[in-house]
Amino acid sequence: MSASHDHDHDDAHTGPIKTPKQLAWAVFFSFVVPIIVIILLANYVSTSTKPAAGTGALAGEAVAARIAPLGHVEVKDANDTASLKTGEQVFQAQCSACHATGAAGAPKLGDAAAWGPRIKTGVEALLNSALKGKGAMGAQGGGDFSDFEIHRAVVYMANQGGAKFDEPKAPAAAASAAN
Repeated sequence: MSASHDHDHDDAHTGPIKTPKQLAWAVFFSFVVPIIVIILLANYVSTSTKPAAGTGALAGEAVAARIAPLGHVEVKDANDTASLKTGEQVFQAQCSACHATGAAGAPKLGDAAAWGPRIKTGVEALLNSALKGKGAMGAQGGGDFSDFEIHRAVVYMANQGGAKFDEPKAPAAAASAAN
């Protein structure tokens, strides 16, 4: 029994490598496998076309977008009546946001009861309120139309509410009539 006991004791201290040939292969693969893995990883990292962080920052379009002016100046000819908007066009573009729904206390388009007291003040008072702003409404209702176009919009809205204001004359026509 002691002989078999000694044999079991020897098996407990031996590893999976039993011959020198197995040892040589184990040493060979313990060096080769990590080197192959490192080569494959280096190849993956260096040959793929992944954009690095910040590489687009110096592209021409990115630089142009960063240095572009915040706004631009547009000069309009006040005497160019062909490009002037009608009262209805200005209303649709600017005024309808509040006057179509009655938002922020704005009188609704066509509401004679809401427009009645305002119409009694006259077209000049309405125009002054529209140009300078009143209550929650900013100057020109926040738009970028000419004073003449705003005048047209005021007349359009007031007339829809029951007024009988005349359409304002175009600036060029007024200037030629004065001559």
